[in-house]
Amino acid sequence: MGDNVAMKILKEHLVEGKLVPGQEIALRIDQTLLQDATGTMAMLEFMAMGLPRVKVELAAQYVDHNLLQTDNKNADDHAFLTSAAQKFGVYLSKPGNGVSHQVSLERFGVPGTTLLGADSHTPTAAGLGQLAIGAGGLDVALAMAGHPFHLTCPRIWGVKLTGQLQPWVSGKDVILEMLRRHSVKGGVGKIIEYYGPGVATLSATDRATIGNMGAELGATSTVFPSDQHTLAFLKAQGRGEVWRELLPDPDATYDDHDEIDLSQVVPLIACPSSPDNVVPVSEIEGLKVDQVIVGSSVNSSFRDLMTVCRILDGRKVAPGVAFHINPGSRQVLENVVAQGGFIMLLLAGGQVHQPGCLGCIGMGQAPGTNQVSLRTFPRNFPGRSGTKEDRVYLCSPETAAAAGIFGVVTDPRKLSDLLFWPAVQNPEQYLVDDAGIIVPPEGGSAVEIVTGPNIVPFPEFPALPDQLDVEVIIKVGDNISTDSIMPAGNKVLPFRSNIPAISKFVFEQVDPEFADRASQKGDGAVIGGENYGQGSSREHAALAPRYLGIRVKIAKGFARIHRSNLINFGILPLTFKNKEDYDRIKQGDRLQLTNLRELIQGGATEIPVKFNGGEILTQLTVSEREREELLAGGLLNKVKEETNGGQS
Repeated sequence: MGDNVAMKILKEHLVEGKLVPGQEIALRIDQTLLQDATGTMAMLEFMAMGLPRVKVELAAQYVDHNLLQTDNKNADDHAFLTSAAQKFGVYLSKPGNGVSHQVSLERFGVPGTTLLGADSHTPTAAGLGQLAIGAGGLDVALAMAGHPFHLTCPRIWGVKLTGQLQPWVSGKDVILEMLRRHSVKGGVGKIIEYYGPGVATLSATDRATIGNMGAELGATSTVFPSDQHTLAFLKAQGRGEVWRELLPDPDATYDDHDEIDLSQVVPLIACPSSPDNVVPVSEIEGLKVDQVIVGSSVNSSFRDLMTVCRILDGRKVAPGVAFHINPGSRQVLENVVAQGGFIMLLLAGGQVHQPGCLGCIGMGQAPGTNQVSLRTFPRNFPGRSGTKEDRVYLCSPETAAAAGIFGVVTDPRKLSDLLFWPAVQNPEQYLVDDAGIIVPPEGGSAVEIVTGPNIVPFPEFPALPDQLDVEVIIKVGDNISTDSIMPAGNKVLPFRSNIPAISKFVFEQVDPEFADRASQKGDGAVIGGENYGQGSSREHAALAPRYLGIRVKIAKGFARIHRSNLINFGILPLTFKNKEDYDRIKQGDRLQLTNLRELIQGGATEIPVKFNGGEILTQLTVSEREREELLAGGLLNKVKEETNGGQS
């Protein structure tokens, strides 16, 4: 039997283990990606390893999240990242140059290579046939240091595409259809690979959109073949020489299967407050809209924005609608300007912002109380917009533009009554301007690291004790996201390099008293439901609770990246053996875990937990390597032990 695309890349990069789903493997990483919300801490973690230079083919640092400089904090962090990038050999994308995964797609991505990024939407690189995986900052810092990336070998989920999208339907509707079918948990433990004749009808940027939001399915990654569309995109970027053809073998097989007839996909929309709460746009037509935002983390390419420009050309945004455009990169903005799109947006009443994440990470653009906001973003978790009890819907650029014109949710196919379908294509040759990218010098030994008062050293954590007597500080339900654990937004994000300060905001949206209660109680525990820790890769959702004394989390199930981050910082990720036991534990209960070191060293997969005079069994599903990290009190402690010859 032949290989699929994902398996070909995995085989080329496998350095440890066997490609058997469920077993731990390690992959050689070719490229790494950091953004400023995760990069400050990851860079501090890299510095703690004492290396003079990164050891990957290409490392890039992007400043795309913390763009609002309301005081010194973000500016100080940017100066720190700039100097660290120069010293350690990292490319730096300056503020305003664009969103990490969009710029990476344009200027750095290479088909058939691996990319590890401290951003959960790193799999945008699927648009180039690159195997890109989101991870915690510490995992990326280790990859920058030349270490392989360890993960559980995923299943390969083949999704066959047939047919062709109809007018007014785009790649966003394809991934919303996947979420409608399979939910935010449907891709857990899998790489999604799209194949079949329908793939050839999708541009590289449509594929990038689908890859980006594979993260919302919980998938490890998403891949597309590298074909003539990939070559066309790379040639248009002036990078055609890096292209290689990468197709599934004719007799390739997959572990799981699905099929989508693209001609049958209709305009879809994700309703509040989950990316999988998907219905046809036609079902909620007529709902009054107050705000529309196109761009940011996804659907911010030239094709997406220029489609909106053509729809708005000669028309006006409806009264009472705030219509925002967040270009994905400086390059996108320059090319839209060159095609006359900028004046179309301005004359229509649109507000064009600098390239960056902005409202997608809650950095401005928050809607008003009870206002309806249509966004082409990838996530609409509760409160992520910056407004509590927000009403955020996720849709395609076409649906967003239709709402902008009519002032209510409208099936974009009704635009046919006003204008011809624009059918915007990506340029044969982009205007390329790399002025926003700082290339590192050949040697950085003379560069001094700039550290402002907001740069606080990485906290030290002790090894795992043999006994834990902990109080349940909080109990939460299913699908708790990292936004709920560690909020984003302009109030919190500036503290990403200051763990003592940022820890005060843990669970702020769920329980404002959590941080004070946790710090007063000493060692503590968190109880969670299914898919605990879904969403963003932010390691602060593990690191800050650990700083507050959380030593164990017991859940019905964990999202992949968050589970890894818990282990990285020495928090035991236990799951209920019997999920009914979730109902037996309540906030305020005390839990006793005994003989922990002996159990973990001995390879135990079941950990008894005593409480209220009773006992339940929990499961510890970790590799031998992860057991060692937990015993050491975290991954960085383990690396230091190895560096010091076993002396902590």
